[in-house]
Amino acid sequence: MAIGKRNGPGYRELFISLCVPGLILVALGRLADRIALSHVGMALVSVGIFFYGKLKGFRRWWSIAWLALVCIYLLLALTELAHGAVRTETVEYAHGDVVLEGVLAFDDAAAGPRPGVIVVHEWKGLGPYAVRRAEQLAQLGYIALAADMYGKGVRAKDHTEAAALSGIYRNDRTLMRERITAALDTLRRHPLADPHRIAAIGYCFGGTSVLELARSGADVVGVVSFHGALDTPDQADDRNIKGRVLVLTGGADPHVLPEQVAAFEREMKDAGVDYRVVVYEGAVHSFTVPEAGNDPSTGAAYDAEADQRSWEAMREFLQELFGSSLRHIG
Repeated sequence: MAIGKRNGPGYRELFISLCVPGLILVALGRLADRIALSHVGMALVSVGIFFYGKLKGFRRWWSIAWLALVCIYLLLALTELAHGAVRTETVEYAHGDVVLEGVLAFDDAAAGPRPGVIVVHEWKGLGPYAVRRAEQLAQLGYIALAADMYGKGVRAKDHTEAAALSGIYRNDRTLMRERITAALDTLRRHPLADPHRIAAIGYCFGGTSVLELARSGADVVGVVSFHGALDTPDQADDRNIKGRVLVLTGGADPHVLPEQVAAFEREMKDAGVDYRVVVYEGAVHSFTVPEAGNDPSTGAAYDAEADQRSWEAMREFLQELFGSSLRHIG
């Protein structure tokens, strides 16, 4: 309720000059996914509305309320800035004469070494999906490297090419192990990575790859396979596994049958591996990949519930491996 207008000097101009750039900052912050920028914009808008209240002569509680809102938005902005933003950068490395190009993701506001996670792509090669997962891990406080298994610029255009490319490594497990080890060595050398606290996760072809990394005897504290094949040419290599193993698989996956899961569990038990298998009933292959579509009859389809539950299972697994000191969000 107004108690009489106070056409104070410049209130109208202040209202416009604060609200307009404030709204622009809000829009830019949303477009660039920079929450802190949006909060600063809202703080400016709130100050502008405070002066609008002065212009209209609103009661004192109006001014107090909007000034409190300014403080809240500024506090939120400072909190977001303290957490920092996820930074990604392209990393070129090599395996013998083969040039590889991965993507590194980390929180650039956090100081000092932190646990690292290798992320291995699906059978078409490194793309936006694996990079997005690396960014999500960086938001959790890890430094993540989305590895390149095929070589710089080598990507499958379709399922036929993907089958041919991934088949090279499925038929040569030594090559598969050496290629992912190159990524492990690259991440281990990074100044922000704790070389003694590295894990690996992988999807489909990548799930198989991280299991082979563990079977190679690599010094990783744990691996997570999302809907990956579980077989290996030499089961004796299971005894080389040093860390823990988490397998997340679909109960209706035509590429990972129940008898294969049972055989894998027997192998892990016989080798004395600390392992866990989680089966998501009704989920088919590629259940974490939205790009797989929504038709389970094809044998590969996205399952939102299984995706969320498997990600939470991985989060808990990594937290058990590395402790609870990291920032876990979203």
